[in-house]
Amino acid sequence: MVQRFDLAHFAPISEAELQARARKHNLSTDPWLGRVETIPPADDPRTNLVDRALVANGYLTPEQLATIHEVGDLYREHRPDLAMAHTQAKQVVALDAEARKQRKAQKQAEAQARREAHVKAVAERKANDIIFLGRGVSTGLADRRADIERLQAAGLPALATPGDVARYFGLTIPRLRWLAFHSDSTTVSHYVFFTVPKKTGGVRRLSAPHRDLSATQRKIFQEILVRLPLHGDAHGFVTGRSILTNARPHVGAQFVVNLDLKDFFPSITFPRIRGILTAAGFSPCAASILALLCTESPRQVLGLDGQKLYVATGPRALPQGACTSPALANLAARILDARLAGLAKAWGWTYTRYADDLTFSSHAATADIGRMLTAVRNVVEDEGFTVNEEKTKVQRRSQAQEVTGLVVNQRPKAPRQLIRRIRSILHHAQKEGLAAQNREGHEHFTDWLRGMIAYIAMTDKTMAARFTAQLDKVSSS
Repeated sequence: MVQRFDLAHFAPISEAELQARARKHNLSTDPWLGRVETIPPADDPRTNLVDRALVANGYLTPEQLATIHEVGDLYREHRPDLAMAHTQAKQVVALDAEARKQRKAQKQAEAQARREAHVKAVAERKANDIIFLGRGVSTGLADRRADIERLQAAGLPALATPGDVARYFGLTIPRLRWLAFHSDSTTVSHYVFFTVPKKTGGVRRLSAPHRDLSATQRKIFQEILVRLPLHGDAHGFVTGRSILTNARPHVGAQFVVNLDLKDFFPSITFPRIRGILTAAGFSPCAASILALLCTESPRQVLGLDGQKLYVATGPRALPQGACTSPALANLAARILDARLAGLAKAWGWTYTRYADDLTFSSHAATADIGRMLTAVRNVVEDEGFTVNEEKTKVQRRSQAQEVTGLVVNQRPKAPRQLIRRIRSILHHAQKEGLAAQNREGHEHFTDWLRGMIAYIAMTDKTMAARFTAQLDKVSSS
């Protein structure tokens, strides 16, 4: 509604008052300044000064100004002030842009703070914890629950977290991670790979651990594995047992049956070792780390862009060459030993195992050997192993019966052929010299001879002493 103006509103203004009002108010920021498409309102401070100055100078009368402003009010009432809206919109947009700029800067600062906190947390976690050790082997690392009572009862270290394991070995977390980490392809190997010939032909692939890994494996063997119980019929790599104790139970049998487990160490894989250590009381996390330290994948060495790569060609398993492998193999075969010993007892047979050599014997005049072998194969396969059929051997009383290299027909003794061979070498060495007898090209022939004599000494110390004296005589001459 258009208002009726009081003419006193347009009273003349003096020059002094005009200057004073101009100094008091910053009229340059007036929103109506420079507007030519509309008449500014009469209550605008700058417009009011202009109106009064016009009256004071006689350009317009108050009545004329009242009419002008009434027209301006009508104009604004019936036509939206787009310029004013535009100006206000620009102000709102500017304010919003500034607010958004501030919010963006704040979010960027918060994101940077989160990134820095994440980097710090990752660095701290890497320095103090292990949550990943490679694909396919890290599933148990989050479980740090250990059976402390069981571990203490067995005299084993209470290992539950990666920190516990690192302190136990005197290693930093990063060093432990480096030793235990599994990768399908790596430029660094913790093992030296080489082959040695087998007696039966072919080659055996061995893996010798480097110094740091070898030290951790020795500690695992000496302070953990030797304290875990084994089956009484396991004789290989067990303190106080030997090929002699493995052979004695089969002396004088009517039938002696030898079987060999194919790829014994490679068939005992990482999950199986982790399960053995978890069953002993270690947390799944600690068991995983210990199992990784004791296993390795078979690897093929490839060249790529001038760089040597060690590429895994199979699952992680017990390497032949680590001091922990025989003990872990005995632990992995503990249920196998129990089942085969029970089977043998039920059938009136005797059972022993030396590493991957299984031996069964019977004193009965007759025996269903075929049925027994079928039952043994079933148990072996059920326990995750495989019988090497090419090495299965049935020996009767009428022939020389051998168990882990010792003849057991009447008493354990070294094979007659070996004794004759050593006797012949020492006899001819007196005339022709020791080096001339090395027809097979042994690199350390004298050491090999002493090893054979020590082997004979297990069953015949008198003969071994005589051979040793002869060897000392020819060696000194």
